[in-house]
Amino acid sequence: MDERQFLILINEHQGIIHKICRLYRDVREDREDLFQEITFQLWKSHDSFKNNSKISTWIYRIALNTAIATFRKKKQDVEYRPTLPEMAEEQPDEELALRQERLFSALKQLDDGDKAIITLYLEDLSYQQIADVIGISENYVGVKLNRIKIKIQNLLAC
Repeated sequence: MDERQFLILINEHQGIIHKICRLYRDVREDREDLFQEITFQLWKSHDSFKNNSKISTWIYRIALNTAIATFRKKKQDVEYRPTLPEMAEEQPDEELALRQERLFSALKQLDDGDKAIITLYLEDLSYQQIADVIGISENYVGVKLNRIKIKIQNLLAC
């Protein structure tokens, strides 16, 4: 894959990278830095992609691993305050915006592994695709998702 093809790939799948950045970083500048780091990691490892999975699965795996690794390295502990333009391309109504803010707030309280699994689930990936990205069995994805949903319900009930 040459540089032009790589840039096309990044452009086509930048939504995946932006979602991971938004979930793992609170400040716009930090999200931009993470986006660049993920892009760099994708460029470094693009030759190792063997087409054994979908390209989006590979991008998710690299993006999540990079976000978690850099998060742990920096050991940041920042309060998340999403803005409406970050949360949707169209202006949502006030109630929907409040619900989205509460959900993002609850998601930010999950541990890194749970955050990764629920992010992929919310992206409508199948249990098998999530298992491929995370590196666990498809059955365990179902178990983890049930536990995560309960955690989120408890967090939202507070």
